[in-house]
Amino acid sequence: MFFFDTNYLILVLLPTIVLSGLAQLWVSSAFQKWGNTRNGLGMTGVSIGERIKQSAGLTAVRFESVAGQMSDHFDPADNVVRISQDVATKPSVAAMAIIAHELGHAQQYQEKSPLIAMRSFLVPAMRLSPSISYGLIVAGLLFNATGLLTLGIIFFSVVVVFSLLTLPVEFDASRRGLKLLQEAGLATTSQDVTGSRQILTAAAMTYVAAFLTSLLTLLYYISLLQRRN
Repeated sequence: MFFFDTNYLILVLLPTIVLSGLAQLWVSSAFQKWGNTRNGLGMTGVSIGERIKQSAGLTAVRFESVAGQMSDHFDPADNVVRISQDVATKPSVAAMAIIAHELGHAQQYQEKSPLIAMRSFLVPAMRLSPSISYGLIVAGLLFNATGLLTLGIIFFSVVVVFSLLTLPVEFDASRRGLKLLQEAGLATTSQDVTGSRQILTAAAMTYVAAFLTSLLTLLYYISLLQRRN
């Protein structure tokens, strides 16, 4: 029903399309450039990862293949870094940066980073809050029940807080990743460092876009409540 509201179109939908589009374009451009640029040591992502594991004492972390492009992630439940084919097998600067970033996450969990602890605390709520919040907000609008609308906004606030906490977690993982590369003696050229920073910065912008989108949506829901009052 929100698509018929001009305020939603102007204040949420269009900015979301622009922010998400720019972030994805930035990531694609960076990955295309540095995904085809050989890193200084000519090592694949898996080889880079194994070297970092030994250097940083992350030997318990395992690697597994996963389908798709830029689908790489760290799974703390299984202590596994799942890596895409391009990252696993190509000796590129992009592969170097991505595997280092994911091992940065592994290090966060190993060291029990407070940032990770705070975000992990909200994970169970995140599994339910988006659908619950939307249902309550729709019901509140249909039945003109400000109590349901308010409760829906409270549930949606969990999404915004989670997105906000994700930002320092991701930036910290990138910082750690670059440090892990340097400590393991893997970033041997200025191109390795520059390219890795560009890849990780571009990837971080997708999380910034996601946070801004959730914040704009929350503000829109609050405006609906104010109009009802």
